[in-house]
Amino acid sequence: MATLLLQDGTAFKGESFGAAVDSDGEVVFSTGMTGYPESMTDPSFRGQILVMTYPLVGNYGVPSMELNEWGFSKNFESEEIHVRGLIVAQVSEGYSHHNATSSLQNWMEHFEIPGITGIDTRMLTKKLREEGVMLGRIVQDDKRHGEPAESMTSPVRQAQGDVLSIDDPNVRNLVAEVSIDKAVTYQPSKGMTSVGKTIVAYDCGMKRNIIRSFLKRGVTVVRVPWDYDLSNHQGKIDGVFISNGPGNPKTCDKTIANIRTSIGKGIPTFGICLGNQLMALAAGGDTYKLPYGHRGMNQPCVELICTDGSVCEPHKRKCIITSQNHGFAVSDKLPSGWDVWFRNANDGTVEGIRHESGKFFAVQFHPEATPGPEDANYLFDDFLKMMG
Repeated sequence: MATLLLQDGTAFKGESFGAAVDSDGEVVFSTGMTGYPESMTDPSFRGQILVMTYPLVGNYGVPSMELNEWGFSKNFESEEIHVRGLIVAQVSEGYSHHNATSSLQNWMEHFEIPGITGIDTRMLTKKLREEGVMLGRIVQDDKRHGEPAESMTSPVRQAQGDVLSIDDPNVRNLVAEVSIDKAVTYQPSKGMTSVGKTIVAYDCGMKRNIIRSFLKRGVTVVRVPWDYDLSNHQGKIDGVFISNGPGNPKTCDKTIANIRTSIGKGIPTFGICLGNQLMALAAGGDTYKLPYGHRGMNQPCVELICTDGSVCEPHKRKCIITSQNHGFAVSDKLPSGWDVWFRNANDGTVEGIRHESGKFFAVQFHPEATPGPEDANYLFDDFLKMMG
């Protein structure tokens, strides 16, 4: 048995699976029906305990951990699990999929990640929606302050103990934890037609399908650390890309400074997720923490600016379904010369910004998907066109 203890003193009791270890973090939920391997390896989930709202998880297993020809993961969004724990209503012990090589249970044991099954995830999700995300701790019941598991008579109850002492991951620079240490260059493979373009891609916790998306379009990717000094870069730069990543964007002061350098030099610049927030801060805007964030594969976003840069008339606006994973958002008030490009159709939050020059733009959602729909995949092609 295991218990999820929340910061407010609530406890959810269930059965332990994965690694039988304690863990803590920020408890968040995701509405995706599939895609648990991609979500769990997404560096944007660093420091978080993930609650899956879909009731059955693990039924198609986990693919192999093999690397591709460039030396990064072929099947996942990074080379390790970044979530601090997984909470599900029902975990599937068996699995069936032609690409699967492991069960979810064994995969989590390998990376020493705990999970709890048998929890009322609907009740837990409702609590997080009403009260906001909060810190929590997964405790194996035989370690819970010496209290035997059989004394836990209710699946939900008020907890006792020091749960309030959990460290808040948002006060740390999580980006520095998940970024690479030194620059790495990836060239398109022999089977790909090079377009002769080179981008500097800031790895703030970059999902690997972003790299794949550029490589399959024939772009050379120079992947650099979050604090890489762009002004000292030696070599060709046709564009700058700012990746997704975890935590509070305001901790990434060095990345923000380099975005200002890119904009100041007039280099075409594109950001995704955290990259959207960092670009807004670099431009002079602001960001704030959402009550429970946007995580899942079904977020509708309305494009307000047409491809020619003009404001779209209502009847010409396009709505796309997007994959998302973020806890912070860009404030509505933007500096002169910048416009809101996309808005979330559910709550009206900013989902993209664009400079009037057309050279600098960013989106809050994930056009590279994995998991999720590929409605916004065209934005990679737009970035290539912008580079000329």
